[in-house]
Amino acid sequence: MEKTFRLASIAEFHELCGLSHPEHPLISLVDYSLVTYPFKENKISWIQEFYSIGLKRNVNAKFNYGQQVYDFNNGLLSFISPRQFLKVERNQVNTTDQSGWLLLVHPDFLWQTPLAKKMKAFEFFGYAANEALFLSDKEEKAIEQILLAIQSEYRSHIDRFSQELIVNQIERLLIYSERFYERQFITRKKSNYELLEKFEDILKRYFDKQSGLVEGIPSVTTIAEELSISPNYLGTLLRIHTRQNAQQHIQNNMINYAKERLSTTDISISEVAYELGFEHPQSFSKLFKKRTNQSPSEFKSSFN
Repeated sequence: MEKTFRLASIAEFHELCGLSHPEHPLISLVDYSLVTYPFKENKISWIQEFYSIGLKRNVNAKFNYGQQVYDFNNGLLSFISPRQFLKVERNQVNTTDQSGWLLLVHPDFLWQTPLAKKMKAFEFFGYAANEALFLSDKEEKAIEQILLAIQSEYRSHIDRFSQELIVNQIERLLIYSERFYERQFITRKKSNYELLEKFEDILKRYFDKQSGLVEGIPSVTTIAEELSISPNYLGTLLRIHTRQNAQQHIQNNMINYAKERLSTTDISISEVAYELGFEHPQSFSKLFKKRTNQSPSEFKSSFN
């Protein structure tokens, strides 16, 4: 059975990957060319208790990023939050030497800072590995400059200002990453719109089956799984292209379906609610009124 390592500290990651002891116990910028994973049968798995932000090039291993050809393929930026499972599989074919940087940040370093409360707002920490950020040359240089500034600070100054300065640089890096991700969503309109079409098809198929009472209301997680993307990625995709989050989009489709059924059939409001997956018709009526400023009965009576 394949062993899964549990890495509680940054020092344990350094030890696992054959690196020298970290200069700071809670933050470390690792030269990725020096990382050597202790592969057993070409695979290794671990769960880590710290954030990692990786800028990787020419990696002779697969992090489940897939084999898709991307438009910005010089640098790959990935984000892993604490307690995530990571599996690395060595490729069978050799590539050129790996390079890049790996920023490791323990949550204790961010403790009682404004950034600690903001971390959940950066949704890309919840993206799947195949949703990593692909950088242009200019973007890659901007990220690398910030990473080196972080390293320079913790190497040169450990005083009452150092944590605040480093945290500010980390936040700057995350804001730039958010900007570059938005660029990636925009520049890949064709593939993104294909995903949106599939999203709509899944909802239409669900409503057409009229089996909501058995299957329940479709969840963001269930639809994301069917699309083979993460719920966070689906949410960002919808927000950028439709100005609505995934839950709002699902609810809009539900309301449109309900309007069609209420205006073109004689079935009751309760039956419509059950078709949509509501256990209690009152919950459906509450949502309908919230989204349309009319109760279902008021809407239905306007067509009689």
